[in-house]
Amino acid sequence: MNICVFLSAYDESGRLAPYVEELGNLIAKGGHTLVWGGSNRGLMKILADSAEGAGGKIIGITAELFKDYAREKSHEMTIAKTVSERKALMLARSDAFIILSGGLGTLDELTEIMESKKIHLHEKPIIILNLDGFYDGLKMQLERIDQDGFSPRPIPELVRFVETPKEAMQC
Repeated sequence: MNICVFLSAYDESGRLAPYVEELGNLIAKGGHTLVWGGSNRGLMKILADSAEGAGGKIIGITAELFKDYAREKSHEMTIAKTVSERKALMLARSDAFIILSGGLGTLDELTEIMESKKIHLHEKPIIILNLDGFYDGLKMQLERIDQDGFSPRPIPELVRFVETPKEAMQC
């Protein structure tokens, strides 16, 4: 299975690194391929290093805008013209998605794949790895969207929240 992981390239505190490393190891040891944003910086580097170090295949998909940060040695590296094209390629190349902590780019990726699932363009699993309660606020907002009837599909059909990398890999 090709598992796409959306996450930030940054982690100033370093507190997320052990979780990211564990997830990369679990993906590879499960016989899966990692699809990620292609960056060789921060959390993205840790993720790719751990997956590759555990014997896994890694597929990077980045955008022209970020090509200077692309990992030089990957099993595959695609450089899309735009960020929108990058997201479309990641969706096409992946069988499942795991979302970790990140900024607006990560949130954009998450909402786009959720929206495309909501309108039945795909039925791939979307898992939010809610490390240290990072996505608690989003979870509350999604519950409110569901309660107020703003989603034609129940939110639990679109996305699942978990607390550990091991739980993410069991979905």
